[in-house]
Amino acid sequence: MLFDHRARRRVSLTRRILAVNIVALALLAVSLLSLDSYRRQLLAERVGGARGEAEVAAVALLHAGPERTRTLLAGIAAHENLRLIQFDAHAALVADSFALAGPTYQLADPARSPLLVKAARTIDRGMDAILGTASLETYRPRADDARADRWPEVGAALRTAQPMSAVRFAPDRTPLISIAAPLGPRASRGVLLVLRNDPDFTQNVRNARQTLGIVVATALAISVALSLFLARTIVEPLRQLVRAAVRVRLGRERAVEVPRLPERRDEIGLLARALSDMSLALRHRIDAVEAFAADVAHEIKNPLASLRSALESLDKVEDGGLLRQLTAIAAHDIQRIDRLITEISDASRIDAELSRTTFEPIDLAALARGIVATRAARGADGDHPISVTSTIAVPRVGGDPARLERVFANLLDNAVSFSPPGGAIGVAISGEGGRVIVEVTDEGPGIPPGARPRIFDRFYSRRPSGEEFGGHSGLGLAIARTIVEAHDGTLTAEPPHPPGVGARLVLALPAWHARAA
Repeated sequence: MLFDHRARRRVSLTRRILAVNIVALALLAVSLLSLDSYRRQLLAERVGGARGEAEVAAVALLHAGPERTRTLLAGIAAHENLRLIQFDAHAALVADSFALAGPTYQLADPARSPLLVKAARTIDRGMDAILGTASLETYRPRADDARADRWPEVGAALRTAQPMSAVRFAPDRTPLISIAAPLGPRASRGVLLVLRNDPDFTQNVRNARQTLGIVVATALAISVALSLFLARTIVEPLRQLVRAAVRVRLGRERAVEVPRLPERRDEIGLLARALSDMSLALRHRIDAVEAFAADVAHEIKNPLASLRSALESLDKVEDGGLLRQLTAIAAHDIQRIDRLITEISDASRIDAELSRTTFEPIDLAALARGIVATRAARGADGDHPISVTSTIAVPRVGGDPARLERVFANLLDNAVSFSPPGGAIGVAISGEGGRVIVEVTDEGPGIPPGARPRIFDRFYSRRPSGEEFGGHSGLGLAIARTIVEAHDGTLTAEPPHPPGVGARLVLALPAWHARAA
């Protein structure tokens, strides 16, 4: 129970494993979401900046005279690294800064990009697929780029007299931002198309992605380290337990020690200690069975030899008296062996039968008096007077009447077998702390203090002096304790009162009202 209490205060293995996986996944998810958010925010800022440049350029063109329009157009484009294309109110070309003063930026040719740039571009496509980024139209430079029908936003700006924007991918997947700004009220003087290629945007996103890669790599490293830690703290102890369990199963080492792992306060430690206790209990049970089997094999030879001798002599004996004596000996030997077999059979069935029994209220005083009366009628107790006293008016307990009768019978059999001729046997019933206490005492030689815990073990036998094999199997008290424990009670051997006089076996069962509550 101490280990159970401490284990509840520790972090369980389930929570550890969940924490490891959740932390790694959370870091990855947060990184992906932050990258997508950063990309969208940065693109919105660049589009907003291009829109502001377009509106400023549109205002400047409106206030410039016709003779300054071309000069101003070329000057703004060169200063801001833009391409400015002016269309009139009918979408006809007025001026193109590239035609007036030459290109102010050059779109990169993907075919001539270095290998690392091509790899980065492939990663861009993969990240867009992972993040679910909307696919953009790819811009292909042509000789007729100065035509209005090449730019749908120009027509939209002429129709609505509102600035219109669009974002396209250049051939090298850098963004090409286009803003169509109306000139004059209701676009009466046409539209100014502003084009900006923004390779810095792509580089900034790639830098952020590199940071993300570092974060993910760190998260994976942490996850791997924690996984290795868990493997060391979980897998290795489990392997130790498996190796010990295999040695126990094979039985190659008599004193195999299953590691108890006392330093562990989690489920692994509980499992180790449970397996260790189980193996010890199993070893003790096997030792007890082997000892009992050896004892039975040794002592059963006497009645079997006697039985065989009697049977072999039957055909040779002509004296009727001797013949009857041999027959009686054979019958007695068979009875002795049969009793032992019956006791073993009952002991093996009792656990399973009690698990299916429905308990009912039982008056222990009435039950004890009935058993004593029945035994007296059969003469089972010889010259031993048995008294039943009770300090409780109705000492009721919950249980199976037939099984509790068996307990009383076994306790009385034990007392009778160890009592001297004419020795009195007492059954005293009392109550204490919600339990009914039954004390069975005799005037026999008593039980040595060192033997008191063992007399209830199966196959343990301390025979009365002079008793022959078969009269005392060593299973009676073990069966009694098994029945009592199935009734949530206890059966113990206590020091006698007064000291040194006989034996005192104490049975304690929950009172019926306590059980019902």
